[in-house]
Amino acid sequence: MKPILDPRDGDIEDDASSTERRSMLWLAGSLLAEISLPKLVATSMLLIGLPGLLLGVAPLLVSIWIRAIVSNLVDVSYELAPIVLLAVLAAVGWIAGRPLMRLIESSFWSLNALAVQPVYVVFREGLHHLAESRWGARLNAAGRARLRAGAAASAGALICAIGAGVILLVWPATRWVGTLAHFATPLRLVPMLLANGTVIIVGYLAAAAVVWAVADARMEQAQDLPDFAPAPDSGRTWRVAHLSDLHAVGEPYGFRIESGRSGPRGNARVQQTLACLDAVNAAQPLDLVLITGDMTDAGRSAEWAEFFAALAAYPALAERVVMLPGNHDVNVVDRASPARMELPTSPTKRLRQLRTISALAALQGARCYVTAPGRSGRLGPTLTAALAPYQAAIAAFADTGAVRLSWALAELWPTIFPLVLPPAEANGLGVMVLNSNAETHFSFTNALGLVCGEEARAVVAAAAQYPRAGWIIALHHHVVEYPRPVKALSKRIGTALINGSWFLRRLRPLAGRAVLMHGHRHVDWIGTCGGLLIVSAPSPVMAPRESTRAHFYVHTLSVRADSRLVLLPPQRITVRFDTADAALSANGTVEGDR
Repeated sequence: MKPILDPRDGDIEDDASSTERRSMLWLAGSLLAEISLPKLVATSMLLIGLPGLLLGVAPLLVSIWIRAIVSNLVDVSYELAPIVLLAVLAAVGWIAGRPLMRLIESSFWSLNALAVQPVYVVFREGLHHLAESRWGARLNAAGRARLRAGAAASAGALICAIGAGVILLVWPATRWVGTLAHFATPLRLVPMLLANGTVIIVGYLAAAAVVWAVADARMEQAQDLPDFAPAPDSGRTWRVAHLSDLHAVGEPYGFRIESGRSGPRGNARVQQTLACLDAVNAAQPLDLVLITGDMTDAGRSAEWAEFFAALAAYPALAERVVMLPGNHDVNVVDRASPARMELPTSPTKRLRQLRTISALAALQGARCYVTAPGRSGRLGPTLTAALAPYQAAIAAFADTGAVRLSWALAELWPTIFPLVLPPAEANGLGVMVLNSNAETHFSFTNALGLVCGEEARAVVAAAAQYPRAGWIIALHHHVVEYPRPVKALSKRIGTALINGSWFLRRLRPLAGRAVLMHGHRHVDWIGTCGGLLIVSAPSPVMAPRESTRAHFYVHTLSVRADSRLVLLPPQRITVRFDTADAALSANGTVEGDR
């Protein structure tokens, strides 16, 4: 008996958030129609309004503090009272001022990641997209590189001009020197603070955009890898299988967020990919199975259960797996609605993070180390040992979702990255596992990426502890646009690592010694930029539904005598499905070629 509507085939409801079945204009319209205005207002106030107010109040507090100190210094006499008062003021400033300054600083960088850098990226990539669509087809690789450099320079100049105009418009409402009397009239104070914050943010954006634009225009642009290195006559090589974007779903006939009914249903392709990889490992053992994020489609517990169930059938692969969080693992608020958003105080974001941490610990916790606090680069305990004091709190939070426990666990997520799988010998191969997901609370912006400054510094410092080793720097997001045409502007902006160019420049000390491996875009590309090798992994799962095959790569790496890391020709593994719909396939076959 077959119903008129076969539920296994899905329907329009499965396409609600699909960028393959829906245009970005349709998704944006749906978002505006369904978005929760109270949540939007509350989230905007917490993420933008409050940091803006804190930045605006900083000059007033500093001026009050300086005035108090100066007046007491002027009035100092041989009496003890003024000296005691000065000491008390100094103590209060030291004790209360440091947390306040940390709060102001964190608010500034939160705004930087949320608004400032994305604005620059939108201008840069928008101008690049317009220029490339007009002239890109007639240019060679060098011409496209100049086009990208010109787009960066133009973006900086345009943002600086607009910023200067906004500052001139807002400046009359600002006030930079204040007294305690100003705080007695909050209704008059708030507009001044918002004006101050606007000038600070826009002024920083205008200046930073010029600096970023000059740096982006002058840096080496990405190019295709001209050739692979020959196999060494002697010495160690490493075989690394690079998977990404498996997007495990939690139901047998479930469709993925991005593809909807245009993509495969269920997890048969995940299972077949692992079966093919197991056959490759049996024929010629792998040193590492690297999964660069999006193991799940929305970070749900049922999806993680399906992922672990698929991997459990291949223990020889599981013991080689090193993986990292993707945006679908931690940032998707609701897989059925791009309009859903959550408050920064919501426990669900923390729950997705803790599920991911638990998964990382289960597979690689005994092999990967957290970095010690500070800038020393020394390795701390293993991930398993680092999480041991938190196990009871994590379990309690997962059971209750208590806000108190959520705040207590807030520092856990940023402090475990980068995870380091150290090289086995001085001139061996190590792996840095990064979290490149931006802190978003909105399904529509879930794909944006950001590498924080502390994490970038830790990568360079940890690598310096092994100066002769080669490194795989693994992250989810692409660090640079590939030197090839892109049809949709949304692909350039909506999925960007918003400080990718900056991150590449931070990695200059590792030029010649590192390869960046990422996923996210579901396409394969191998190239170079700034002396670093860059490898993008295709998704063996997210191929169109009618496709009967997909592929992934096994890369061979070698560290030369001069500590230079090189890539040998990769092995392309083709996963051939028995039917067009992977959910109905019984198995897959392997085709390997170099």
